[in-house]
Amino acid sequence: MAFFSVIISVYNKENYIQHTIKSVLNQSFKDFEVIIINDGSTDKSEAVINSFDDHRIRLLSIKNQGASNARNTGIKTATTDYIALLDGDDTWDASYLQYMFDAITAFPNINIFSAAIAQKYENKVVPVPYSFTQTELYGVYNYFKASKKYTLLTSSSVVFKKSVIEKSGVFDTSLITGEDTDMWIRFGLHFEILFINKLLTYYHHDDYSLSNTNFDLEKKPNFDSYFEYEKTNNSLKDFLDRNRYSMAVLSKLQNDNKSFLYYTSHLDRKNISTRQRLLLKSPKWLLQLLLKLQSLKGERLIYPKS
Repeated sequence: MAFFSVIISVYNKENYIQHTIKSVLNQSFKDFEVIIINDGSTDKSEAVINSFDDHRIRLLSIKNQGASNARNTGIKTATTDYIALLDGDDTWDASYLQYMFDAITAFPNINIFSAAIAQKYENKVVPVPYSFTQTELYGVYNYFKASKKYTLLTSSSVVFKKSVIEKSGVFDTSLITGEDTDMWIRFGLHFEILFINKLLTYYHHDDYSLSNTNFDLEKKPNFDSYFEYEKTNNSLKDFLDRNRYSMAVLSKLQNDNKSFLYYTSHLDRKNISTRQRLLLKSPKWLLQLLLKLQSLKGERLIYPKS
């Protein structure tokens, strides 16, 4: 049995998947299996995947049902105790799995691990800004408290013990986008996160990816399943309110007054900044102008990839 099961979900990533797979096969730590879920791609992704000849790779081609179902399929298929997720357009540093293995060995009582990530654009690489300062290699955090600027967990920088899903459950297949954040909330309710202070993951920004183009509010989480939890968990409440702010702004941009009222009615404005409170009161044309001018770079105006 291998040590890691690397699960790669792919939907129409023919321009990226080769680099993604190579970043896995080039790992200095070699003890892993690769389970690639082709989620009904209509481009040449499957042909690119099949061009690799490595006994550690298993390809499962399924009908398109979304990233949640694809990842759940991979988790169910995995034969190891540790799951390493990777999106079909992202890449790892060659030492990623070695760092993860070392962290697991050093902290046997921790079940979820993450590492620093950078966003890779066409002409630049930008490390994401975290809300905490960590000088040591390892740090153990409450997910909600540590995700005030940028999520501590992403779908390409998380490794977790397979048994955690017995408490957290699997990815919610009713969510088309934002399903990652919903899963990380459930992780955070039950487990602490070990963060490796080393840039090991690269999120390749794609203007046409689902997370950057799908703004259908009905396909995003509304957080209603966490009402009872947030009554006694202040850090969760703070985290959810920041996300509700993002969804409220998105609602206004879409002229969806019903959704705007829903998100703002459950939002404690003390948990967002003065600037964000002003933006909630701003007219749609001003929000559109600010977005166009990129004056709000770094603000959570719309639901981010997580």
